[in-house]
Amino acid sequence: MDLTYTEEEQDFRARLREWLGKVLPELPAKPSPDDWPGRRAYDLGWQRRLYEAGYAGLHWPVDAGGHGATPTQHLIFLEETERAGAPYVGANFVGLLHAGPTIAAEGTAQQRARWLPPVLRGDEVWCQGFSEPDAGSDLASLRTRAVRDGDEYVITGSKIWTSHAEVADWCELLVRTDAQAPKHRGISWLALPMDAPGVTVRPLRTLAGSTEFAEVFLDEVRVPVDHRVGAENDGWRVTMVTLSFERGTAFVGEVVACRRTLGELARTAKANGSWDDPVLRRRLGRLYGEFGALWRLTQWNVSESQRTGGVPGVGGSVFKLAYSHARQELYEVAAQVLGPLSLSLEEQWTLDRLSSLSYTIAAGTSQIQRNIVAERILGLPKGR
Repeated sequence: MDLTYTEEEQDFRARLREWLGKVLPELPAKPSPDDWPGRRAYDLGWQRRLYEAGYAGLHWPVDAGGHGATPTQHLIFLEETERAGAPYVGANFVGLLHAGPTIAAEGTAQQRARWLPPVLRGDEVWCQGFSEPDAGSDLASLRTRAVRDGDEYVITGSKIWTSHAEVADWCELLVRTDAQAPKHRGISWLALPMDAPGVTVRPLRTLAGSTEFAEVFLDEVRVPVDHRVGAENDGWRVTMVTLSFERGTAFVGEVVACRRTLGELARTAKANGSWDDPVLRRRLGRLYGEFGALWRLTQWNVSESQRTGGVPGVGGSVFKLAYSHARQELYEVAAQVLGPLSLSLEEQWTLDRLSSLSYTIAAGTSQIQRNIVAERILGLPKGR
């Protein structure tokens, strides 16, 4: 991993910084957190601006509609957009960071042509239909059935914690296509149109009061067989590709955001007198080191995914494990610095702290990540 910048990369940073300086003041006001149609429109509008400026899918392969940028250019893009306060991917999260990269890696030419351009242009939103009420961390035990009927699958079951389902056009859906096969071998990965007859979405309200998750009920929903990505019953392998993106590279922009938040906390602590507490200063200093190390790990993971054809490796589990716990501690320290102000649900600090509690569960629990690290990186025997 080469951490120096070439003249071309420095020029790329300068051009990006100049573009952000021009376009960000032109953005409309952010909609209310409860206004999901408004949030969808806002997020898609930002994606359209990126597309028209040549920054959408910057690091995606050229044959997937991207620009084939180097890992360093990708990281520069993340650094500069976060530092400038540019909008995050928002409702585009699943399409841009999970489903899209999976289709780029595993889909046919026809599937790439159908689904990837609308994601990059900001025309369509995806949601993730993986977890079920009885199949969360043990994802392979999912029960949603897909029975083959000619050129279609007939799907019955339910999903939970389906990200952005209420504003999504498509869902990356895991289904059981062979009930007799061992649980890891009877799964298929499908693209489900959310407007199909038989799909019911019921939003779930989180601790922070938002509804970015939902329950999805599937009552004999028909999906064409050609919406399957990968071979029938090979969905578990395809899912591992999806999860490698989710854990390996999907959170990289958030590391930059956390480093910025840490700087804001330090300035606030100096202003309100809490900086005089040596224990607090020590915690802030340790977090500074942890997020610095996480950024270096991010650089390594992005570089490794480029070397292996665009799919991150199991190092993503190391990152996910460390990042989720560091993020929780960051907002614990924020509560210490802010005092009673951190209890107000009208403050973004409070909402971020509540959100941070989910990170040791989302995208695979910390227990699951430790198992992956132990078995696939350290070579330890599987637990019984």
